Amino acid sequence: MKFLQRLGKALMLPVAVLPICGILMGIGYWLCPSTMQGGDVTGIAQQIGYYLVKAGGALIDNMAILFAIGIGVGMSEDNDGTGGLAALASWLMMTNLLATANVSVIRTLSEDATLAFDKIANPFIGIIAGIIGSMCYNKFKNTKLPDWLSFFSGKRCVAIVAGVVSIIVSVVLLFVWPIVFGALIALGEGIESLGVLGAGIYAFFNRLLIPFGLHHALNNVFWFDTIGLGDLTHFWAGETSADVSWSLGMYMSGFFPCMMFGIPGAALAMVHTAKSNKKKVAIGLVASAAIAAFVCGVTEPFEFGFMFLAPALYVIYALLYAIFTVITVALGFRAGFSFSAGATDLLFSASLPAAQKTWLIIPLGIAAFIVFYVVFRFAITKFDLKTPGREDDDQEAEKKVVLANDNFTEVAAIILEGIGGKENVTSIDNCITRLRLEIKDYTKVDESKIKSAGVAGVIRPGKNSVQVIVGTKVQFVADEFKKMCR
Repeated sequence: MKFLQRLGKALMLPVAVLPICGILMGIGYWLCPSTMQGGDVTGIAQQIGYYLVKAGGALIDNMAILFAIGIGVGMSEDNDGTGGLAALASWLMMTNLLATANVSVIRTLSEDATLAFDKIANPFIGIIAGIIGSMCYNKFKNTKLPDWLSFFSGKRCVAIVAGVVSIIVSVVLLFVWPIVFGALIALGEGIESLGVLGAGIYAFFNRLLIPFGLHHALNNVFWFDTIGLGDLTHFWAGETSADVSWSLGMYMSGFFPCMMFGIPGAALAMVHTAKSNKKKVAIGLVASAAIAAFVCGVTEPFEFGFMFLAPALYVIYALLYAIFTVITVALGFRAGFSFSAGATDLLFSASLPAAQKTWLIIPLGIAAFIVFYVVFRFAITKFDLKTPGREDDDQEAEKKVVLANDNFTEVAAIILEGIGGKENVTSIDNCITRLRLEIKDYTKVDESKIKSAGVAGVIRPGKNSVQVIVGTKVQFVADEFKKMCR
């Protein structure tokens, strides 16, 4: 599980490239609607639009390579770029060795196997290449070779080892990849065949897998061109539903009303049901999270604030996503995102050819706000769920809470004290919202002390693991935390 969590965190690095794609391509299609329709590109505005679309497309079309390098760097100790270089070497080697033209020389390919190897340059293989590059770096970065080979000692041997490992992995994939590809095809076609119901099932599992960091694997099947679906990539390529076998945007559209309006509704329910002496604490925890969800579709600060306090409520939350996805897709609302389903991506995707009935976000959003509010309020009060502001009293910690504290040095110092000091820390990492720590002695951890820094929560996924939910400013806290632990 720890490995998968690290992988999920590393994937955030290449995914962070996507917003610039959305901004460039959204503006580009607005300036030059004829870019993907074969029309003439005349005038300065249209020429600028054309180049913006192509600039964004250059990144979207090469997401697999970005995945490889991003994971290679993100999973390497100290985030060293050598792991990214090794991952790129692995990617180039595997995609070349497993190209259909080369594979067909050494074995006879069936029609299904040919299709599988035709799709070998995909994000899934990019992830494998990234893992190879980072693991080779972590294992061999300090390798010492004999004097006559000393030039290749240390980091210089990492890419070489990654190349050798990639050859071995390629031999395995020669036989395994068609099977894996067939399974992914079956999953994708099974859900696709269910139409709008399938979109709802996908949305349900997308939310349900977030606590484990496994939603990225599921997203690869539907958002990127791993098996030929690529809802996200086709949408931003300026295509329409007429160009694909499904209703383009159906695996993204349902998230917009939930993230932009549903989460604020649920957040308001949490505030209204919080204990009277903790309403300010609840507001501090969920208000900024609701704003982040509305503006840019960042939902982790909100979700991690209650998923471990009230897991049953989180399942209900995932079911609400499924229901609203079915309704949204059935009504014909179509929008896409390059990062997540917030107002920013809605604005920039509205000018793309596949966008449809984006005005429906208003009635859908109002409905989502009301339903999320009513369902959350009923469930919280009916079953006495421990959502933010309803936890057991801890007067000492409550008095020390400093909400929205931008003194990152102070926040890091409080967390370090609560974790048991730098002597108790063995590993420091962070994802988009969480400070991930590995510790020696779990008995030294004081959760109340950590929460007094104003963080959203503390998670204990393992005996020697602690995750502190800081929010989108986690990078600044992590930087200060690392300085204190040197």
